[in-house]
Amino acid sequence: KGGWRCAARCGPAGRCCAARGRPPAGSAAGCVLRGRGAVAGRPPAFGFLFDVDGVLVRGSQPLPAARRAFQRLADGDGRLRVPVVFLTNAGNCLPSAKARELSQALELQVMVQVILSHSPLQLFSQFHQRCMLVDGQGPVEENARNLGFKHVVTIEALRKAYPLLDMVDLRQLATGPLFPNSSQNLAGVILFGEPVRWETSLQLITDVLLSNGNPGEELQDVPYPHLPILACNMDLLWMAEAKMPRLGHGTFLLCLESIYKKVTGRELKYEALIGKPSPVTYRYAQYLIQQQAEKQGWKAPIRHLYAVGDNPMSDIYGANLYNNYLKAAQQNQVQAGLKRSPQAASPQCCQSILVCTGVYRHNSDVPKKTAQTVFHGHRDFCFDPSLVEASYVVQDVDHAVQLAFKKENWS
Repeated sequence: KGGWRCAARCGPAGRCCAARGRPPAGSAAGCVLRGRGAVAGRPPAFGFLFDVDGVLVRGSQPLPAARRAFQRLADGDGRLRVPVVFLTNAGNCLPSAKARELSQALELQVMVQVILSHSPLQLFSQFHQRCMLVDGQGPVEENARNLGFKHVVTIEALRKAYPLLDMVDLRQLATGPLFPNSSQNLAGVILFGEPVRWETSLQLITDVLLSNGNPGEELQDVPYPHLPILACNMDLLWMAEAKMPRLGHGTFLLCLESIYKKVTGRELKYEALIGKPSPVTYRYAQYLIQQQAEKQGWKAPIRHLYAVGDNPMSDIYGANLYNNYLKAAQQNQVQAGLKRSPQAASPQCCQSILVCTGVYRHNSDVPKKTAQTVFHGHRDFCFDPSLVEASYVVQDVDHAVQLAFKKENWS
């Protein structure tokens, strides 16, 4: 009744294989229920980029709407029916640990589609053989090595090698060599996320930059440009279980930039800023979405991306910025007269969907111009009010999935 029928014609709807959750005996095609406005058996031509904190979880607690959303996205066997990438600016854990955390929260097996803020660093092979200072929380050394960096030194190892540098933490340390070859200098800095002891990290990173990688030497002329810095996660604020947003790695970067400029009179420069809203992160996510679709045997090219987030200054800004990149790339391709196969075509658009369960809270008493006068984004990203305006604003991630399904005419 109501226009539903079995697309594989294996029996009346309600008693067919899809209603039982398995294909009929001897059937290779299986059964797909078809309803009004939906196309049976059609491969998806769209994918989702989901933020995590404030969208799927708050701290360690899953949001109820997240489980409802993934009940829609998964089939009866728990397999995703649409390509999905989890795009988070978190970076204080291993990707496998974040996948396990999400699997438990969503009650769904999450495999490899997790992009942490530092994941695109594996593309920066020109730094993989250099000796890099790494800072942040969690398994920073293991993360760096998994990304391809061969020679890494932690802040804690630097403290042990040069115990006189840290005058904030006066714990007695057993000194030891920093490198097997003591003449080797640090050649760059990787900032994975906000550290535990900010003062210690700010002091030692400043020492490394001012000494050109050899903080044991007496300061002569300040080198400029300074050593390359790769920074991940620019979020000024992020949402945990507290009622108010927490200070993020963007705040730590702001402190480092201010100190360096005050001491040297010059601007701190970054070799790369990784994580949302950086376009390189969204380009990497697009690659994984397309790779996922190919592995599933979905032949239709991915035309539309839906980026769901709670932070206008990172999630929405980044999605809109990448949407502008896609439009510019299409225009350049047309002007150049280039033709590409449908399978090799890039997505046509990246639509931003803002949810009200995290950093952003809908409040009709706050005038719209407030969001346009206070910019929480990073210094190196120009403020364009249009980039923080979401394509759509919905209550939660479940409504975001329903919205995308409706736009795609997807059952």
